[in-house]
Amino acid sequence: MDSRTSVSSPAPAPADGPPSPPPSVAPPAAPSALPVLPESLGYRVKKGLLGKPLVTEQLSHEKLSNPVALGVLASDCISSSAYGSEAMLTILIPVIGVAAFTLLLPVTLAILCVLTLLTLSYRDVVMAYTRAGGSYVVARENFGPNVAQVAAVALLIDYIVTVAVQTAAGTTALLSLVHLLGGDAYNWVDNYQLLISVCIVLLLCWGNLRGIREAGKAFALPAYLFMAGMGLLFVVAGIRLLSGDLPKADVHAHGALGLGLDGNHSSLLMGASVFLVLKAFANGGTSLTGLEAISNGVSAFRNPQGPNARKTLVAMSLTLGILVLGVSGLAYLTHSIPFSSGNPSVLSQEADLVFGSTWIGQAALVFLQLATALILYTGANTSFNGFPFLASFVAEDSFLPRQLTRRGHRLAFSSGILTLTGVSLALLIGTDAKLDKLLGLYAIGVFTGFFMAGTGLVKHHWTRRERGRTAKLIINALAAAASITIVAIFAITKFTEGAWMVVVLFPIGVFSLIRVNRRYREEAEALAAAPADTTAPRHRRQLMYILVDRVDLAALKAIAYARSLRPQEIRAIHFMIDSREAEKLAAQWAEAEVGDLPLEIVQCPDRRITRALLELITRNTADRKSQITLLIPERNYSPVLGRLLHRRTADHIARAVGKLPNVVATIVPFDVILPDHPSRAEAEADSTVTV
Repeated sequence: MDSRTSVSSPAPAPADGPPSPPPSVAPPAAPSALPVLPESLGYRVKKGLLGKPLVTEQLSHEKLSNPVALGVLASDCISSSAYGSEAMLTILIPVIGVAAFTLLLPVTLAILCVLTLLTLSYRDVVMAYTRAGGSYVVARENFGPNVAQVAAVALLIDYIVTVAVQTAAGTTALLSLVHLLGGDAYNWVDNYQLLISVCIVLLLCWGNLRGIREAGKAFALPAYLFMAGMGLLFVVAGIRLLSGDLPKADVHAHGALGLGLDGNHSSLLMGASVFLVLKAFANGGTSLTGLEAISNGVSAFRNPQGPNARKTLVAMSLTLGILVLGVSGLAYLTHSIPFSSGNPSVLSQEADLVFGSTWIGQAALVFLQLATALILYTGANTSFNGFPFLASFVAEDSFLPRQLTRRGHRLAFSSGILTLTGVSLALLIGTDAKLDKLLGLYAIGVFTGFFMAGTGLVKHHWTRRERGRTAKLIINALAAAASITIVAIFAITKFTEGAWMVVVLFPIGVFSLIRVNRRYREEAEALAAAPADTTAPRHRRQLMYILVDRVDLAALKAIAYARSLRPQEIRAIHFMIDSREAEKLAAQWAEAEVGDLPLEIVQCPDRRITRALLELITRNTADRKSQITLLIPERNYSPVLGRLLHRRTADHIARAVGKLPNVVATIVPFDVILPDHPSRAEAEADSTVTV
């Protein structure tokens, strides 16, 4: 056994023990008599960055109306229309040239068919499962916790990649605006793609650590601004198209992707292979990311939660379908072409061509690009809400470290937020925040989650006799089949472009989560198998050993603490490695005021102190009638320099000794207060110890 005991405060009563009698209430001390407890530097920095701590009673869950929920939860999904069509053109144009614009519309329609299937499937999800968690909860309820970890890994990967993709796309929107307003003279802004994206992720991390809530009208505003800007774009484009005044982009502009083959429409039949179409379809599938956000947050809706979530889901899918079809249609009409650097984006070129060069048109362009960047960054923020909550669900099921279930300084899941930030930043840096590289990692996790939700609902309806069962089975089976097909297409066609990372990490992640759960279960079984009879003492003798390596306040306080417990026997033991140091220690011990407690010096010629201690304790507990409590004085120094300048062996000794039967290891900490500490006077006044 291993325990830590502080000599400065009494040990608390067991949480599960019998209720103790109410303590007598002492009159409040005068303010001047209250001890001064200075806060650590780290805590002061944390409070300065994050604000004052929130108490648990301040944790509240605001319920969302449908319009607010659409703006808050749909930003990730709706904003993907800003880069979905461009992702398809990036694949098609280098191979089949301008014929890509003709092929773009059929591929877009195929993606919208998948969107329809997934929407019908998730309408079922939000009605059957109103607890937050989406496909993870569906898989856990229908296939058990182990299989559910496939959905857990899929969603966790999705959240991580979403942060990287959304911030990179938002930065692209901003830099595209600078490009279009400043022309070629502003090509240098491409160098700041990574820096700006990293700063945005850090800003989102800081804001969420401060306790930004998912709910609220402020987070719904970017979605509606983006929809308004896109609506204006489509209306003006329609008017100019009917008047025959809609311009086209220069597909041979400097920096644009090179046209495949001869760049004419005859290349369509020559270059449009099945593999190419599937690859473009896989890229375009990124337009459907974020579709699961409403099912993950269904518990945030007002009652009745299921019907309200279903209505919002349908509205979100219709909006996404219109936006994706509109962007692809405008790309076909204007021949807006992707650039090798990613700037300016296809959407920004469409806006520049449609709105024109007048001051009103340029103002509309600025509005749309700023709204696009804002909704993309807001979409990234949804992961900072979803990832920590999902991680806490999985940790509650003992498949992730339980630290992820704890709320931090501002009632946010700080560990989950910091984990998401670290992995997302590594992903951004590894890909240089290039959107085309990041999209290669995207759809596998997303559509695996869709597959788990669809198959889970097939199992759900198969075991129930309910109205409309056959139709629900068909819809969910088709949605699952389409999802796993896209996963396969993406894994094959994008394998060399980064998808291999997800393909390799996915099974490793599932295995790791299951292994964590197995470890928790093994630990629980080991604790449950321990003797539970604590009503009577099992040992006749209570012995207390104190490890002494020097004579100082830490050792003296450990001795005073040992005597306060009144054991039958106290022994002070020093393991001799250096005979000269042992002689000096013995001389200091003789001069110290330790009463009649002798210092025992045990030779340790091989310098293995822990081994020698184990042998000593084993010999003295061989009769199984003795209980030994080992007191280990631990001197606590500066957190940073202390680890560099001093050894910390107390934990190592306590772990080793705690494996022995009839032994309890207690670490007695003592804070070493330096001369320049603000509480030096109080410490010195309290430094006299009677032993």
